[in-house]
Amino acid sequence: MNTELPNQSRRSLLQDSALGFGTLALTHLLKSETNASSPSHPPTDLRARPPHFPARAKSVIMLLQNGAPSQMDLFDPKVDLQRFNGKKHPEDIESFQPGSENDIVMGSPFKFRKHGHCGMELSELLPHLGGMADELCLVRSMWSENNNHPQGLRVINTGKTFTGRPTLGAWVSYGLGTNNENLPAYVVVRDPDGYNNGGVSLWTNGFLPAIYGGTEIQSKGAPVLNLHPTVKQPAGVQRNNLELLANLNEERRKLYPDDARLEARIRNYELAARMQLSAETLLDISGETEATRKLYGLDQNETAGYGTRCLMARRMVESGVRFVLVTAPIQHGGMPWDHHGNLNRDIPKVCRQVDQPSAALVRDLKQRGLLDETIVLWTGEFGRLPVSQRGDGRDHNRFAFSLWLAGGGFRPGYVHGATDDFSYKSVESKVSCPDLLATLLHQLGLDHDELTMHHSGRDETLTDSAVTGAQVVRGLVS
Repeated sequence: MNTELPNQSRRSLLQDSALGFGTLALTHLLKSETNASSPSHPPTDLRARPPHFPARAKSVIMLLQNGAPSQMDLFDPKVDLQRFNGKKHPEDIESFQPGSENDIVMGSPFKFRKHGHCGMELSELLPHLGGMADELCLVRSMWSENNNHPQGLRVINTGKTFTGRPTLGAWVSYGLGTNNENLPAYVVVRDPDGYNNGGVSLWTNGFLPAIYGGTEIQSKGAPVLNLHPTVKQPAGVQRNNLELLANLNEERRKLYPDDARLEARIRNYELAARMQLSAETLLDISGETEATRKLYGLDQNETAGYGTRCLMARRMVESGVRFVLVTAPIQHGGMPWDHHGNLNRDIPKVCRQVDQPSAALVRDLKQRGLLDETIVLWTGEFGRLPVSQRGDGRDHNRFAFSLWLAGGGFRPGYVHGATDDFSYKSVESKVSCPDLLATLLHQLGLDHDELTMHHSGRDETLTDSAVTGAQVVRGLVS
């Protein structure tokens, strides 16, 4: 009997043994080594990178309206909503909180009128936005997967309800870097009085390297936190400290060349050093003309806070910041648009705060020649129901909401899609949150299926189109 083992390479042994699982393991190891040294290995810096294809826009300003604005009171007028006021809705309504069980239709207490050459119908509560109607792309057929605030905010920001996923701004800065090495790619300007519902999760980097997360900028006091020493140093000391820190960081980098978190911390320290020289000058709005300050409403108590943040957003994209998130004014526990009751009293208040500054931002960008390359997105996380809650409020609605965009190649003076006769469900040219995110990336020159990050054994994307069905909405862009 021949007991000699046949000549066999290690590769063929792995292939023939254990049903071929050895080959799978080897392939995985080789792929990991290749990825670690490949030029396509995920970048950990903010250097400007080319898009996948020619882009229409260079930057995004997201005006996030936490709390879910009521579409039928602001953007989506309905005759039947008024005609059936006080009567039972013809179908059962999915409510979220108690108080809407009787399904009694509540007509809007506010009047609508047409604006601009396009004839866009908007509420009387938004006169300034009405004056910019010919620049707005109004989407009336949005829908969301979830009607709870934390999950809804995650869907509009990350494409899914799960925690721990990167936000749109993080993906944009990851894909494109920044056009100004002295500033972060992703900046957040929140209300200085506190955090909205969702807090810092609204600008998290998730599983992307930490350098792609949002950087908070203050609209009151020192614009950038922890940028200067608490005790003033003699001339030259700070420069010497920074040089020493750079040398120590470089030694540490040699010891741990593959530590992405260490690399991100080093990059952030380097960015902070550069920001000391330029950021505060950029964010100082005292040099703006009186006409510009009045345009944003800085001369009025109701609009000064939000107007300041919108003006700062314009200055940042003008200086090369890639993505700016401006959160809504703080009211009602961080959800100013969450009107379960007293809608007739409270929704006009928040409209007066945001209407003029939002319209001013679009107008200012246009007159400076920046609107064509800047996307402005004004959105909440979902909509409201057509039936009354507690007599004078509206509950959450995941089936329909409205938002608007301006600039960046989005169709101006255009209304996209439609809801049913009561603005309860989107029924025509429906747009999901992942669809919206895919379209925003497209306008920035990024393919939402090609912008990937390998995480937990799979190539993750912002939209996960294989699951969500996300696709670019061609009808929204010109």
